[in-house]
Amino acid sequence: MLKIGDKKLINAWAFYDWANSVYSLVISTAVFPIYYAGLTASEGFANADGKIAFLGTLWTPTTLYNYALAFSFLVVAFISPMLSGIADYAGNKKKFLKGFCLLGSISVMSLFFFTGKETLWVAIVFTILASIGFWGSIVFYNAYLPEVAHPEQQDNVSAKGFMLGYLGSILLLLICLVLIETKVFGLYDKQFGSQLSFVLVGLWWLGFAQITYAKLPNEEKTTLPKDNYFKKGLKEIQKVAKELFAYRELKIFLISFFLLSIGVQTIILMAGIFGTILGLETLNLIATILLVQIVGILGAFLFSRLSNKIGNIKTLKITIAIWGLVCFIGFNLSKETPNIEMYFYILGGLIGLVMGAIQSLARSTYSKLLPKTEDTASYFSFFDVTEKIALVIGMVTFGFLNSIISIQSSVLALAIFFLAAFITISFIKKTKYVH
Repeated sequence: MLKIGDKKLINAWAFYDWANSVYSLVISTAVFPIYYAGLTASEGFANADGKIAFLGTLWTPTTLYNYALAFSFLVVAFISPMLSGIADYAGNKKKFLKGFCLLGSISVMSLFFFTGKETLWVAIVFTILASIGFWGSIVFYNAYLPEVAHPEQQDNVSAKGFMLGYLGSILLLLICLVLIETKVFGLYDKQFGSQLSFVLVGLWWLGFAQITYAKLPNEEKTTLPKDNYFKKGLKEIQKVAKELFAYRELKIFLISFFLLSIGVQTIILMAGIFGTILGLETLNLIATILLVQIVGILGAFLFSRLSNKIGNIKTLKITIAIWGLVCFIGFNLSKETPNIEMYFYILGGLIGLVMGAIQSLARSTYSKLLPKTEDTASYFSFFDVTEKIALVIGMVTFGFLNSIISIQSSVLALAIFFLAAFITISFIKKTKYVH
């Protein structure tokens, strides 16, 4: 078995970002949201008011999509603490990682069958299941960080994962664009090209994950009373909860992480739909999203190095301030804005600069603040639950304000959460590895 800090182990762990980030880019941000927005806006799909019927209720397409994702985040928030407690008790994090990865990849491929009004249920059901698979796997993936890298390595290792993720997702998105925009020499239309890209994402995710599985440690215990799994898992998570809230800095960091996650994840998930509402062409949207990924590689690298010099907290505060600026720029954009494409590119560049940076630093900062423990899955489940509840609040807030006022008001509201996160994180005191 490879030892902590071994380059082969670190590379294998980071490579799961290469595998799963295609979901984040192609399904959550780029191709599927644009495909969904275009299909639900097509003739005959929506009524005269632009609303679509689902489960006997009329919805604006954006709000229905928001609430579907919010529901998936609630499910993950509910089940991950229990599953993490079981994983720590049984020592089988890898099994859970594999299970959620399989659920996510198959669900993504199933989006192939969303072709029109009659199959709207396919889009909603498999959007929910794919999201559960992705975010569920991330809980157990993140929990391996303290087991693959020493504390002084974790900023750079976490950033390495995000950089690999950006590279892999850019490569696959370019392949998907060939399928969608060139129609592969006229063999099929853009819609079918988009459908094929969903299948490709699932295969990529599941296939490259095998590289990670081959190297990650597997310390499954063999003498467990099977009827006690859930009882022991519950006790494990209760124990970790008591420990976690006894650590002042860890508690403050989770509050700040909760507030910034409301803004960060909502913006990432709604960027494509926001651009569509602003009237941008599909190619301009895809170009902006590609710009975000490319700048994201640079941002993750630069801010990980900056954190080595000035510390995690100061670096995180800089990224939070830039996110606040993103909200104010977004609030001032509309269909009538002259040169809207140029402003959207600027917005994309700013998002790219801090998107990977803030996620990477949040993950490594939390890992550094953890006490020495074998219950890493349980600790990271609290990290994940914090993010998922934040996502629910962010998506519901965004969808509600969009339905009663405007999408610009939804973007501006997120700035309030960034301000609160900035203030909260300022109360964290220096520790051995975080300052």
